[in-house]
Amino acid sequence: MLRVVSLTLVVLAASASIAAADPQAGDDLAICRDRQADAQARATACDNLLSADRLAGKDKAIALSVRGNALLNKRDYVHAIEILSAALDLDPDYVVTLNLRGLAYERSGKEDLAMADYNLALQKRPTYGVPYNNRGVIQLRRGALQSALDDFNLSIKYTPKFLLAWTNRARVRTLMKDFNGALADFAEAEKIDPAAPQIAGHRCITYGMMGKYPQALADCNGLIEGQPKNVFAINNRADVNMMKGDLDAALKDYNTALEINPNNVRAHSGRGQVYERRKDLAQARADYRAAAYSLTRFDEIDVARARAVAQERLAALTPQTPGGAPAGRRVALVIGNGAYKNVHALPNPPRDSKLIAGVLRDVGFQTVISVSDLTRDKFFEALQTFANEAEKADWAVVYYAGHGFEIGGVNYLVPVDAKLAADRDAETQAVALEQVIAAVGAARKMRLVVLDACRDNPFAPTMQRTLALKLVDKGFSNIEPGAGFMVVYAAKHGETAMDGDGSANSPFATALAREIKQPRVEIRKLFDIIRDDVWAATKHEQQPFTYGSPPGREDFYFVAGK
Repeated sequence: MLRVVSLTLVVLAASASIAAADPQAGDDLAICRDRQADAQARATACDNLLSADRLAGKDKAIALSVRGNALLNKRDYVHAIEILSAALDLDPDYVVTLNLRGLAYERSGKEDLAMADYNLALQKRPTYGVPYNNRGVIQLRRGALQSALDDFNLSIKYTPKFLLAWTNRARVRTLMKDFNGALADFAEAEKIDPAAPQIAGHRCITYGMMGKYPQALADCNGLIEGQPKNVFAINNRADVNMMKGDLDAALKDYNTALEINPNNVRAHSGRGQVYERRKDLAQARADYRAAAYSLTRFDEIDVARARAVAQERLAALTPQTPGGAPAGRRVALVIGNGAYKNVHALPNPPRDSKLIAGVLRDVGFQTVISVSDLTRDKFFEALQTFANEAEKADWAVVYYAGHGFEIGGVNYLVPVDAKLAADRDAETQAVALEQVIAAVGAARKMRLVVLDACRDNPFAPTMQRTLALKLVDKGFSNIEPGAGFMVVYAAKHGETAMDGDGSANSPFATALAREIKQPRVEIRKLFDIIRDDVWAATKHEQQPFTYGSPPGREDFYFVAGK
């Protein structure tokens, strides 16, 4: 996917030398210091020296910065920040490390800390062009276009061969409707790298906003011809067709993007706008919901803008009154995926889901949709059907049992037809947890997702690692749901839930089914009790965990009591 991005520098400056204890150490030291060295070779050399504890002072700061940069490229931001901070303790004036730590903070959603690092780097070296670009990216994401433009101007002034600064400035100028300036910037970027795909990708939008649709479509079509599954370019072409008023062509492209990646925020947001223009408001709301709910603290600029549009339009199209729906209506979707076709089957999820569905009916849920062994297409169909029910309800609950894991910071639930030969297949073959969050998002009061799915990643032994991403083989990663949502995991992030003994229900499903029936237990306390029950039943091997919380001014009970 093409993006406006901050630059992660692979090249780090060298510093004072130290004596090598042996020839191999001397070779490693030379490579670790060499900013022109191959990135992987340099990282290996620096790691060798750090592991042997052969470094001190500024040389150690360099090696730690190289290691921190490698962690940043793997999206392991927590450890990247830790390592880069250690490097700065050794050499506080090393501006490259400040810039790298700023990037790690930015990608963690800690923009204020990122800005502080960029500002400090520029205070120490005012002619350092890269942090100006990175600071400008944050300003652009915040919508502060003039501040972003000022920063990109300075980045270009001090680093005139920096292609990203030229394309980023072109995007700002496009948004400010300085189209001639934007085209001039794209022309300068072509002098640096005429084959850089982000030039045609972003210029497509510039031409579209100018009303020059043949030129816009030529740029997008050229990218798509070479890369038929380039979702960024397909979305851009769809956006241009929207500008042109060709809703059929736009809808076709958004549908194509969603066939490639059914979790794509931009495509859902754009398709929602098509349906809204066609007065199909129910479908528009469904797409806006799919785009609106984020579990991450960071979005690329294009994604952030699309999500903001979806949130705005969803609020505008959502009825503010119950509209005749019965008060206290509660609905649930219960999914048990066990009959996996390409990895080992799970005997318990269908049993667990049947148990939970029955209990929810017993405690008075008016609608309980219970389904098992869903393929990807059936999974999305079930979520869309349930989202329509949730829109008319006070409570919306999803319970899922089956395989689930995290790749690259995104939590996925696994349909029974998934193959996942490579890590990148998760986007196209699995269901992002955000889409489940979206399905409950329309409920008026209680929005709850329960995941009895923190099991080992069954694809891990054979899955090809093609992405520079952190991959969790056990369970899910931690998340940050928005206000008014609860997400309950059967096991703490990164840990594994137990399935039971093969004939009984899982420890989590057993505790959940028992405790839900207890009268006058407020939902926050209920899941604390379930956590304690599972912790005890598994002899301290499994600990459920709850993220988020329901609205704070009201108590919520599965069974209100007498």
